[in-house]
Amino acid sequence: MVAALDLVRKVAFDAYFHFAEDDGWAMASHMALSILLALFPFLIFGTALASFLGADQFSETAVHLIFDTWPEAIAAPLAAQVQQVLTIPRGGLLTISVLAAAYFASNGVEALRISLNRAYRVSETRWWYVTRLLSLFYVVIAVTVFTGISIVLVAVPVALSFTETRFPLLKDVLETVSNLGLYGTIIVLAVGLVAAHLWLPAGRRRIWDVLPGILLTLIFWVVGAGIFAYYLATFANYAATYAGLASVMIVLVFLYMVGVIFMLGAEVNAALMKYRVRHIIKAGIHNGSLREALEAEQAADI
Repeated sequence: MVAALDLVRKVAFDAYFHFAEDDGWAMASHMALSILLALFPFLIFGTALASFLGADQFSETAVHLIFDTWPEAIAAPLAAQVQQVLTIPRGGLLTISVLAAAYFASNGVEALRISLNRAYRVSETRWWYVTRLLSLFYVVIAVTVFTGISIVLVAVPVALSFTETRFPLLKDVLETVSNLGLYGTIIVLAVGLVAAHLWLPAGRRRIWDVLPGILLTLIFWVVGAGIFAYYLATFANYAATYAGLASVMIVLVFLYMVGVIFMLGAEVNAALMKYRVRHIIKAGIHNGSLREALEAEQAADI
């Protein structure tokens, strides 16, 4: 028990101090601003591409997938503004404005990549145009996924009415899909986090190398969102300080908190890999003593 607590302490201290020493607080603010600036261009580009592909419900689906995990006090005003922006008619997909929206949307992905490089303590070795093209590719992939989900959500009610009489055994499955709601959003978020940790930063990581930090990110996201919502409802009065900019400032502060949580999750993964915790735990299970495995690992380092 003492050995386990000592290992947890080492990982926690290493993760936090590396986060602080490597400008983690500043990087979290950069990430928050970049994501906010990329949000509307991403949705504009996604709406144009989805309309081109015949998925007219993209904007509604994207708004739910993005904002359902946010506190209501933060998500509701911004979601209303997003819906208003997306109802403005625009030209076809291959217009300069929509292509520019795709480029600016990729800035949010670039902010995530740079932050993850710092957290995982790796240097970027790819050319700048390669990373930019990859960021644009991730934007297109995200839009495609959201488009597919919007098509499914439109098709499911039609399929339900058809299967009620023809294939009653499929009815329960389709009802489950149509009622995913918040759980579907969490699944999309978890898959997105896995993809970001595995492929955005330089270097290579295995799935089990990134899962602990992703799990911590999801837990602290839920806890942090609840605390922040309670703070807004009980103590905060942003309107008295920022007037008409109150909604924007609330979103920025929330995204800043999310950015800190996101980077700390990656820092925990990096610390776990640094201390080879997975190897120590496996050796401890094999030998029947975690302390002996930890001491053997420390002796090997010396």
